Amino acid sequence: MNILGHLRTVNEHRRLVRQGCFAVGLYAQGLLHDLSKYSPAEFLIGAKYYQGYRSPNNAEREIKGYSSAWLHHQGRSKHHYEYWVDYAASEGIGMRPIKMPERYLVEMVMDRIAASKTYNKGHYTDDLPLAYFLKGKPVIKMHEDTKRELEFLLQKLADEGEEATYSYIRKNILHNDRWAGCIDQIIKKTREVIHAKRTT
Repeated sequence: MNILGHLRTVNEHRRLVRQGCFAVGLYAQGLLHDLSKYSPAEFLIGAKYYQGYRSPNNAEREIKGYSSAWLHHQGRSKHHYEYWVDYAASEGIGMRPIKMPERYLVEMVMDRIAASKTYNKGHYTDDLPLAYFLKGKPVIKMHEDTKRELEFLLQKLADEGEEATYSYIRKNILHNDRWAGCIDQIIKKTREVIHAKRTT
């Protein structure tokens, strides 16, 4: 069991997601991201199966045939597409994926970027999140609109980098997010006041 190693990994992952979310105006989601990973149901499993180069959930899954930590996590984390699955018995198809709200789609993008950075250490490149997505795309059970939007953003990241992708997200995806815009204005005004006091 590697408690410190797993704790460092979780903390670093959350720091990177927070950084990305803050860059596009999702402040609350950046602060609250993956807090369930500190719960005993997830943290103890993560420490037990810790490897450092990939998610411990994969190791648990290989040994037990399923990951109890992942099942706990996905049901509490709206930035995972697996959370957005519901019954559609009246349509005769059992379960069906639901389109993710844009704010959680964006958090999922930040989550994938952060995971790629965390597990690839100093070897991260902007095309890694796209490559990981494309590897699982044929079997992924995600709403088609969400899948298309996710691939578009990951492709933009691979082609144009973080700054251009984050700028696109802020202007074209979260432009109706009044809460993020409100906080942006508060931060901007606060900085102006601080700057004015320093120069007087």
